Amino acid sequence: MGLQDEIITICRQAKTASRKLALVSTEDKNRVLEYMSGALVKNSLYLIKENQIDLATAKNKKYASASIDRLALTEERIQKMAKSLSEVARLNDPVEEVIKSWTRPNGLIISKVRVPIGVIGIIYESRPDVTSDCIGLCLKSGNAVILKGGSEAINSNLAIYKVLHDCLRQGQIPAGVFHLITSVDRKSVGILLRQDKFIDLIIPRGGEGLIKEVARKSLVPVIKHYKGICHIYVDSEADLNMAHRVCFNAKVQRPGVCNAMETLLVHRDVAIRFLPAMIRDYQKAGVEIRGCPRTRKIVKGIKPATEKDWSTEYLDLVLSIRVVENLDEAIEHINKYGSQHSDSIITDDEKNAQRFLKEVDSACVYVNASTRFTDGYQFGLGAEMGISTDKLHCRGPMALEELTTYKYEIKGQGQIREE
Repeated sequence: MGLQDEIITICRQAKTASRKLALVSTEDKNRVLEYMSGALVKNSLYLIKENQIDLATAKNKKYASASIDRLALTEERIQKMAKSLSEVARLNDPVEEVIKSWTRPNGLIISKVRVPIGVIGIIYESRPDVTSDCIGLCLKSGNAVILKGGSEAINSNLAIYKVLHDCLRQGQIPAGVFHLITSVDRKSVGILLRQDKFIDLIIPRGGEGLIKEVARKSLVPVIKHYKGICHIYVDSEADLNMAHRVCFNAKVQRPGVCNAMETLLVHRDVAIRFLPAMIRDYQKAGVEIRGCPRTRKIVKGIKPATEKDWSTEYLDLVLSIRVVENLDEAIEHINKYGSQHSDSIITDDEKNAQRFLKEVDSACVYVNASTRFTDGYQFGLGAEMGISTDKLHCRGPMALEELTTYKYEIKGQGQIREE
């Protein structure tokens, strides 16, 4: 069987399975999710062993440290993956939820009801935990899923897939509800993107190049989990000790993820007091600073920031800093250069906080908190398919509700239309 025939067969099986999965009870889905959670922990040594193969290849190819971090599986990360599956099992099942219902003057009862989307295709890079999160969320929301991970994580993804697939025997889950395309041939992505007869939605997760290519080539609707050019603005009315803690966390805790801060904006009235100690701590942590002329006047020896820096997602220990005149300039900068992902203001001024919340056009807008919280698990959603920077049909962390659509169910007693 050729590659195209193989992928079409997978898509056809997923479509058939999705119709059956939509009818599976919440109890059966939850039972299997709990089995999956336990299986990940039980097989953690196997998962880490397979992951070590991918890590060794990545190191031989001299991947950046942030890329290797995204690829790595540890006991702690496997525990988190398992916990996410248990969290998803405990969440309310969105399938068949009545969003609203009303009765027309002619007696028709109309209900707007949540239903699964159908078959979801996930094209992703590096992070093997995506395999587990997507399987769990799609299972609970009643969707079949076809996974296409990157070649850099093939052994890790396959190991997770095998462990979770074996758990399907523990419940009334139809065969074919999730698949992993194991071919590392780049043509496989193009074939998958043309299967609009079988696949209802494509979600790409990875670098800007991957997402642009998928959006350009896909015949299937795409929700883009685009780059995260996240900002924190330190206002003139900020608690500077709080600002220091939050800004350090947002950049340093895990720089290679989409919700890490890439640009720090500071009000001119507090820049001289705030930036020297802040930059010193960044540099101790290995962060390369690129600053505007005002920043470089305050702290000497900093690399100048270029126009390109303001629209760059570094995904590394690199940070651009700009001193701004006021809140207006900060908001203007974010709306011009940001990616509508996550942005935060540090301030004790309620009026400024409210303006920031209303005027910054991003999926997640924070007051006095790190952008690192933009995460399905941190939001109490169990896990996420990613962070959507689109506006339709979902925005921000994409979890159970965002994996459903709706239909109208209309009940009558023989009504006919006469006008």
